[in-house]
Amino acid sequence: MLVNPWNAIPQGYQPELVTVENGYQVDQRCASELAAMLADCRAAGYRPAICSAYRTQEKQAALYDTLVRKRMAQGLSQTEAQKQAATEAAVPGTSEHQLGLAVDLVDASYQVLDEAQASTPAQQWLMEHCWAYGFILRYPAEKQDITGIIYEPWHYRYVGRDHAQAIRQSGQCLEEFLQAEHP
Repeated sequence: MLVNPWNAIPQGYQPELVTVENGYQVDQRCASELAAMLADCRAAGYRPAICSAYRTQEKQAALYDTLVRKRMAQGLSQTEAQKQAATEAAVPGTSEHQLGLAVDLVDASYQVLDEAQASTPAQQWLMEHCWAYGFILRYPAEKQDITGIIYEPWHYRYVGRDHAQAIRQSGQCLEEFLQAEHP
């Protein structure tokens, strides 16, 4: 399922949530793969941590609205603030976190959501191995024009092992992959 700024979550969609580490929830379809990925990352000597998983509509709205207000306080018009905020926090109804299939993972030693996250040891391991567990780095560098979202080296999306491997091999982001698969 493609969810992005141009493709909203289908009306009535309801994930089957299960609780994982630290009370975070994900769709049951990805819970065991997420647990295995985190366990293997830790076994390799790294310290990954979940910092965000499933979000309700209300939680996504609060995050987005806070970012809009922050951008307006920096001098942007409401329209410009909304446009810029939407590249950093999805407009409610268009967030993969609302699917329960997306997780934000950080290195426990560096829990800041910025591009430096990509250089942390846990993140390096996750980026190299996530596909083997059915996850992709959803918002890769150099793909912002296609995804509509800034580079987020912490945001992983579950697509299943076969699709994750194919996406990795193709070098495409999810939008490109799905367009190539179903032109």
